[in-house]
Amino acid sequence: MFQKFINYIKESTLELRKVVWPTRREALNHALTVIVISLGVAAFLGLIDFILTKVLELVIKGVS
Repeated sequence: MFQKFINYIKESTLELRKVVWPTRREALNHALTVIVISLGVAAFLGLIDFILTKVLELVIKGVS
């Protein structure tokens, strides 16, 4: 059991050495891209929500 754990750690370490890690600048660019897209989607959904709320208010006032 202990030997299996040791082998797992060794193999994991070898695999992690093969990983090509992004540079600091690449990681920052990707993070900023995610933030900008998230804000854009949030603004779009907020606008759609606002429009649908106003339409629903008009429908409800029209029925009353």
